[in-house]
Amino acid sequence: MAESTKDNTANLDALNENIKRVDELTQRLVLALANRKSSRQELNAPDHQLFVKAASAYFSQMMSDPSRVIEQQVKHFKKSLEYWAEHRAALTGEESPVKKDKPNQDRRFKNELWEENPFFNMVKQQYLMSSEAIEESVAGLENMDEAEKKQVSFFAQQMVDMFSPTNFLSTNPDALTKALETNGESLVAGLENLVRDIEANQGETGVTLSDPAAFEVGNNIAFTPGEVVFQNRMFQLIQYAPTTEEVHEVPLLIVPPWINKFYILDLSDKNSFIKFALDEGFTVFVVSWVNPDASYRDVGFDTYVQEGLLEAVSTVKEITDEPKINVIGYCIGGTLLTTTLAYMAKKDDKSIKVATFFTTLTDFEDAGDLAVYIDNSFLDGIEKEVDEVGYLDSMYMSRAFSYLRSNDLVYGPAVKSYLMGEAPPAFDLLYWNGDSTHLPARMAKEYLRELYQENRLSNGKFRILDEELELQDIQTPIYVVAAKTDHIAPWKSSFKGLNFTKGEKTFVLAGSGHIAGIINPANSVKYGHWINEKEPEDLDVWLDEAISHEGSWWANWSTWLSSRSGNKIQARKSGKSKKFPALEPAPGSYVKKKAH
Repeated sequence: MAESTKDNTANLDALNENIKRVDELTQRLVLALANRKSSRQELNAPDHQLFVKAASAYFSQMMSDPSRVIEQQVKHFKKSLEYWAEHRAALTGEESPVKKDKPNQDRRFKNELWEENPFFNMVKQQYLMSSEAIEESVAGLENMDEAEKKQVSFFAQQMVDMFSPTNFLSTNPDALTKALETNGESLVAGLENLVRDIEANQGETGVTLSDPAAFEVGNNIAFTPGEVVFQNRMFQLIQYAPTTEEVHEVPLLIVPPWINKFYILDLSDKNSFIKFALDEGFTVFVVSWVNPDASYRDVGFDTYVQEGLLEAVSTVKEITDEPKINVIGYCIGGTLLTTTLAYMAKKDDKSIKVATFFTTLTDFEDAGDLAVYIDNSFLDGIEKEVDEVGYLDSMYMSRAFSYLRSNDLVYGPAVKSYLMGEAPPAFDLLYWNGDSTHLPARMAKEYLRELYQENRLSNGKFRILDEELELQDIQTPIYVVAAKTDHIAPWKSSFKGLNFTKGEKTFVLAGSGHIAGIINPANSVKYGHWINEKEPEDLDVWLDEAISHEGSWWANWSTWLSSRSGNKIQARKSGKSKKFPALEPAPGSYVKKKAH
């Protein structure tokens, strides 16, 4: 009895302490939400006209083909009634509904209670059936163009994902079990995590994906040795220390995207593409872009060409005393490389010997899942925002990309953090994903309006430094890597656009997506790749005839580039040029500047 009384007293003390913490956290939450700045409606949701069109299309279909709509509804009601009957029987002990369930393939419902417990099983099945009914209704919409239909499908899926029973405490068995086991401590910890995130995001919601204290750029991430040897207002140029006694004559310049930071290519020794290139005997330079503020409002795509890539090419040539260099462009860095090559062709500048492209779009006709945001309402909102602020806040692009994989990057992490009270994991890739950057105002407008919406680059109407660019002018040999499940730069669009160029071409299709397809170390066998020596005129035929290879494409690329990089010479020491001495150690100060 005494022991029981002691336990009850301890539990009561813990409860009172938790109540006190909840009160303090609630006050902080209210204050954080009160400081939230107002945001433009068109940047938070699709134009209401889209849903008006969808509703009109649905009712029009109902009037012209009522049997089809009724069939969909009857199918849904029939399934619901069958499951309700099964669960009512199970609740009275007559039978279990588990035997009738299909094998679960959804990671959200891996807890055995979703199958074994009649209540949770009924909630899950009703959600899945309703989701299926919504998806079928949207897929069956007629009298809408494909772009609008894709938008409706995307935003309908967002609602389906948001209302998953796993996202709510009362219908999440994992969260309820943990709350009981910890006497509510997990819920208090979850509230602490929520308040921390809202405070960190200036009143906006945004779940922390990775432990912010687990990594330090330049210490345990992005720590390959090298020196910053040049900088201007647009970028710092890093020259990495060689890891071999001899190197190829022709140096290698890597141009990463400026929507994110360059160290995706240098997370750690085991998966660093930069370290791999050094070990293969290349002199490696990397562009580290500035994280712009309002003073960069007038910086455009042409600035990234003139003060960015052209300046970097010229500097690398001077440092190495080589007339030509090789260049890699990744994502929008590849779009910049293509643009620059087309401009250089107009000027008869042959400074780039060969070029490599990672998941690069130059033809935006099918621009992947990001295209669902590209309509006049959204772009008008973006333009008003950047005209007022001077830059596109990193939050907007980060949020857009996250909702393309909402269960993995929004709801799943939110459930673990806010309902389960778990600390964010120490995961280098997710840390990089959260270390995002702003975009200059003029450049953001040009990129979204002229490239994404109007597709001017592949149409020969994109103008840079008084030159109208033609991809067909590019004679430079290229090596193109696209990723098979890339939802940001679809592989077919990537191959199609870069196939417009007229030089020697090698196309490689990597397994997986936008990041994992590229950051796939040479010793990894997780994802394979496909190579076909033919140019991809018919993309389906190209893939059917391609040879499948196990593991990474890195070794194949190294062989390709080595044969186009000249003879071997004594390795160049980094930061030893008299004209371009070391300014600071890699990874430099530009990459360390946070968006907020």
